[in-house]
Amino acid sequence: MADNDEFRQRLGKWQDGLRKLEAKAKPRKRPPTLSGGEDVPALYTHLDTAGTDPLRDLGLPGEPPFTRGVQPNMFRGRLWTMRQYAGFGTARETNERFRYLLEQGQTGLSVAFDLPTQTGYDSDDPHAEGEVGRVGVAIDTIDDMELLFERIPLDKVTTSMTINSTAAVLLAMYVAVARRRGIAPDALGGTIQNDVLKEYVARGTYIHPPRPSMRIITDIFAWCGRVVPKWNVISISGYHMREAGCSAVQEVAFTLADGLAYVQAAIDAGMDVDRFGERLSFFFASHNNLLEEVAKFRAARRLWSRLLQERFGVQNPRALALRFHTQTGGCTLTAQQPLNNAVRVGFQALAAVLGGTQSLHTNSYDEALALPSQDAVTLALRTQQIVAHETGAADFVDPLAGSYAVEALTERIERGAREYIRRIDELGGMVAAIEAGFVQREIQNTSYAYQLEVESGLRTVVGVNDFVSDSPRPRTLRIDPAIERDQVERLRAVRARRDQAKWAEAMSRLEAAARDPKGELMPHVLDAVEVPATIGEIAAALRGVFGEFREVVTV
Repeated sequence: MADNDEFRQRLGKWQDGLRKLEAKAKPRKRPPTLSGGEDVPALYTHLDTAGTDPLRDLGLPGEPPFTRGVQPNMFRGRLWTMRQYAGFGTARETNERFRYLLEQGQTGLSVAFDLPTQTGYDSDDPHAEGEVGRVGVAIDTIDDMELLFERIPLDKVTTSMTINSTAAVLLAMYVAVARRRGIAPDALGGTIQNDVLKEYVARGTYIHPPRPSMRIITDIFAWCGRVVPKWNVISISGYHMREAGCSAVQEVAFTLADGLAYVQAAIDAGMDVDRFGERLSFFFASHNNLLEEVAKFRAARRLWSRLLQERFGVQNPRALALRFHTQTGGCTLTAQQPLNNAVRVGFQALAAVLGGTQSLHTNSYDEALALPSQDAVTLALRTQQIVAHETGAADFVDPLAGSYAVEALTERIERGAREYIRRIDELGGMVAAIEAGFVQREIQNTSYAYQLEVESGLRTVVGVNDFVSDSPRPRTLRIDPAIERDQVERLRAVRARRDQAKWAEAMSRLEAAARDPKGELMPHVLDAVEVPATIGEIAAALRGVFGEFREVVTV
């Protein structure tokens, strides 16, 4: 067996030959390999993974540091949850889409809410005009929530809700609907996104400043631990930062830094991380560079396990295990030649599966043009089913482990993310870094550099800056403008028939709890939605106590 010195000599000669070959031949046009604009060697060998300890750095599936997955048998035991993100128009329309997807083999629900619902405005508020039901479903009251889940067994289907600033209200409505049906809260399973920190960085559907928002989040943590113990209390989301333009390394770094901030806030509120850590979940994007994305997921799991042990002394393996949902990359979809998006999504879905995701949403090919049509969303779901049942990817646990390229990239991403977290620590943690605009600037700079690569032709986007041709526009989903009027009428009818004295009493108790620094919020939010108070009324009461956030302008 050749030793490393002999191998290095042969490798050096091979590299010399490669350089001579490339000097003679015109090399193919090739963009920077990685999402941050970096290039990588043409060849990886065992020398690039010489520092990797199989026991320390890889371990075994289902064991710390979870590099190889959070379950011993991964998808050989149970496939990931196929959870197509859906929501548009009214609760009734979205309910029809939910039931259609479940009939087609979807195994979990994922709710998209419209912008007024996300930012705490009722459908008849002037701020909501023109936005009701446009990018998600409009939910004003518990009656809307009940209609949204009509004929869906809440104790048998898990539900993920992409909701942040108003997460407390939507979760309370969900629990209240279950109670109306005689379903105990402890039978409910699902996730609320509830990740406000990334809203200040990348998405913008915040209401309050960061610090009172953190209080609401930890209040939800504590209440769910007592009342809805199967619920994942947060989905710490790198997806939206990736959509804003960050690299894979930044996605891992900023997501885990947000996670550390939430853990510290919960500890400061008196909670035990070894217990509530089991209910934390994460949310990542999956983009086009298959090997980088697989390495990213593996690096995120390993780094999270190590950070929780190093910083908080966590011992519970279930609390150390980073479980995550994946969505294929929305910002990678193109309006030009939209059918190409189905190919992109297929590779992105495969990367998520090879990387060990726990649930997956596959984007529809028409999403660069409109909300998904029924045909497009069906093809997106079929993409998951083909990956699951035809490719063989689900038959192996961490099948790319041991690949020189994947292991070297995993180490590179972990190292880069650690360096970012070190810089964030120097600024005083993630909340302080966001308040200073540091995270926003880093993402903006990376996004700008990527756009320059596309515009210069250095990075090819098929159908956009190369291989350009005309393509027919597919039939897209249209939102009837009349749904806004109908939603407003439903809302006003609810206000007219409720007991105003009970409403006023519930709102007064909620406001008093918010003004008390030690007051519990969730029991009073639940009481309010059952009166029923509207989402806008509850948000307005909390605005009056906690104030509103104004965006940091970064240059």
